[in-house]
Amino acid sequence: MNINSFLFNGFRACALTTVLATTVVQAQSVEPDSCWESVLEEARGQTVYFNAWGGSDNINKYLQWSAGRINDEYGVKLEHVKIGDIAEIVGQLEAARLAGRNENGNVDLMWVNGENFASLKSNDLLWGAFAEALPSASLLQSSEAIKYDFSVPVDGLEAAWGGAQLVFIVDSATTDTPPKSAAELLSFVEAGGRFSYPAPPAFHGTTLVKQFLIELLGPSEASSAMLAAPVDQADFEALTAPLWAYLDQLHPALRGKGKTWPNSAEMTRQLLDDGELDIAISFNPNEASAAVKKNQLPDSARTYVFDNGTIGNTHFVTIPWNATAKAGAMVVANFLQSPEAQARKADPEFWGEPTVLDVNALNDSDRALFDAIDIGIWALPIGDGNVLPEPHASWANALEQAWIERYGQ
Repeated sequence: MNINSFLFNGFRACALTTVLATTVVQAQSVEPDSCWESVLEEARGQTVYFNAWGGSDNINKYLQWSAGRINDEYGVKLEHVKIGDIAEIVGQLEAARLAGRNENGNVDLMWVNGENFASLKSNDLLWGAFAEALPSASLLQSSEAIKYDFSVPVDGLEAAWGGAQLVFIVDSATTDTPPKSAAELLSFVEAGGRFSYPAPPAFHGTTLVKQFLIELLGPSEASSAMLAAPVDQADFEALTAPLWAYLDQLHPALRGKGKTWPNSAEMTRQLLDDGELDIAISFNPNEASAAVKKNQLPDSARTYVFDNGTIGNTHFVTIPWNATAKAGAMVVANFLQSPEAQARKADPEFWGEPTVLDVNALNDSDRALFDAIDIGIWALPIGDGNVLPEPHASWANALEQAWIERYGQ
């Protein structure tokens, strides 16, 4: 599909109204619900500073490709500001709000989810419900994971960008029956299996700790409701007691014996490739495919999840209240949700992350982009494994602090 046809499909009346009132449009800044034609007009010539994690060559190259497409199509320049931890940017925005810097901010768009989104929303640091006005929004999956971000209502304040699920990667040549539950993992390492995980507050480590907590509490409605609510509404000590008892047993049997930790999930993948670990972790069901194709894992690598499922979520992009290039940021967010960009992102040759689009609802030409993708035998098979919801965003920090108090060096 021609991308301009995609943009204006269903927006012709809005565009016509804007053309008839061009002088008015040019005299004012866009709002989150502005007609798309006015957004495109104001965006042309803007530079969008996109604050996003810069720790992956694949992701950095994907954003470079996106920048080229966006500049060619819309005359918007995309600058990737490489960030180690987006929480630092949230802190900068909080300081800017306190200082009264309500315009000309240096963050136009940011990659965010979870506790960082919750903090931005609760502190009134976001621009508005722009995501609902994007033409691409009509193509999204109808999913609770897109409507709620770690149990916090999205309310149009951020635009879905990608899906993710906690997965485990093994070398099937050396580990033919990997552990499929927390209990089996404990038995596995106590019998000599090699495993470790990044120490919280590293994201993947925190996610695994949450995974253990969900599994150890069991699938009762009461525990699910408690985890979906803010942590201060729970008896934290009583609810997490099984988790700490489990980790007290697990850690001495880990590689590093609970004294040293991998610094990232990528490091666990490297240690698997080096033969130092039997199991690596990832939050991308297709990561093993991309790694095999780049000779970063053996051809015998396989991906799986626990029998009862693993945590999954959606990550988003959002626009701060004081962004300088709001129109340009909307154009970038819309492109990142387009079938063209989402299909390239889903291809392990370029990134390999599950799409947020409802592929079955796309037209034939757009659906063909996804049908052509080969995720390979190394990825998590499509439809294999239940996706468990994230606890409320407030649980992450509480669990991280408790983990550090008990096990931090």
